[in-house]
Amino acid sequence: MEQLTVKVLRKTQEAQDIASFELARMDGGPLPAFSAGSHIDVQVPDAQGGTTRQYSLCNDDQESTHYRIAVLRDAASRGGSAGMHDAVHEGDVLTISTPRNHFPLVRAERTLLLAGGIGVTPLLCMAQRLALLAADFELHYCARSAERTAFRAEIAAAPWSQRVHFHFDDGDAAQKLDAARLLATPAAGTHVYVCGPTGFIDHVVGTAQAQGWDKANIHLEYFGAAPQDTSGDGSFEVRIASSGQSITVAKDQSVVQALLAHGIEVMTSCEQGVCGTCITRVLEGECDHRDLYFSDEEKAANDQFTPCCSRAKSAVLVLDL
Repeated sequence: MEQLTVKVLRKTQEAQDIASFELARMDGGPLPAFSAGSHIDVQVPDAQGGTTRQYSLCNDDQESTHYRIAVLRDAASRGGSAGMHDAVHEGDVLTISTPRNHFPLVRAERTLLLAGGIGVTPLLCMAQRLALLAADFELHYCARSAERTAFRAEIAAAPWSQRVHFHFDDGDAAQKLDAARLLATPAAGTHVYVCGPTGFIDHVVGTAQAQGWDKANIHLEYFGAAPQDTSGDGSFEVRIASSGQSITVAKDQSVVQALLAHGIEVMTSCEQGVCGTCITRVLEGECDHRDLYFSDEEKAANDQFTPCCSRAKSAVLVLDL
C-alpha cells in the first residue's frame, strides 16, 4: 500500500469522547479518490514509537482535498484511540495509507444503514453518497445518549436529515431501535449495512437472519473483536514451508509474536483479526479461526488465516512463508 504524509488541518470534539480529524496533503494537492465505506491505516504516535490502526472515512467521497476520520476514546485502548486523542493535534504530521474498501455499497432498490456508536463513520459517508444519487435509504443511528452522538448537528442540518432516525439508550422505550420490526419483511431489493460494536452487529444480523433475510443482502464491518476465552489454549507448531523451520507457539503467544521472536516478520495492523492485513496462506493443518474478517465459507476452505489472533486445531500448521 502506498503511504501518504498528511497534515492535521482540524481536530474537532464531535461528541463526548469522540474527536474528528481532517487530514490533507502537505502541499494542498488532491488526495487519492475513495468510495463510501473506505478506510485508511493511520500510524498513531505513542510511547512505543507508533501503532497502526484503521479508521473509516466519514466525509463526502466526492471531496478530494481532505479525508475526515472520527475516533472514539476507548477506555481499554491498546494505544490507538488514546494516542489519537492525546498525542495528535492540529498542525501535526501523520503517515497514512491510501484508502481501501472492504465494505462497499452495492446498487440496491432500497438501503438500510444501521449504526451503533462510532460505527456511524462509514455509514455517514454512505448516506451522503446515497443522497447524492437520490437513492431510497434510511439511517438508524444508535448511541448511548445525545451527548455521545457524533455529527448530530451536522446530520440534522443535512438535506437528507428526514431519512435519519436517532435511537438513544437513555431515552424512552418508544424511540429505541426495534430491529425485529424494522427488519420484519425481507425484501430482495433491499440491502442492510451495519457497523458498530460486536454485540450491536450480532444483534442486528441475528435478527435479520431469523426474519429470513438473505445473507447476501446483509453487509457488516466490525471495529474490534469480542474478547476470546483463551483458557483452553495450548501450544502448537508452525512450520515455514520455504525453509522447513518449525517454531513453537506458546499457549499465551500469538503466531505473529512467535514468528517475530525468530526473526520472521508478518505485517500487522489491527492485531484483532478485523482488517485482514496479516492474512497468511496455510498449506497444511487445521486452523482455529478467531477473526472477524473471513466469511464462514472462507474459513471452511482452511487455506488462509490471520496469525495475529487465530491459532491451530491441529498439532502443526504449515505456512506459505
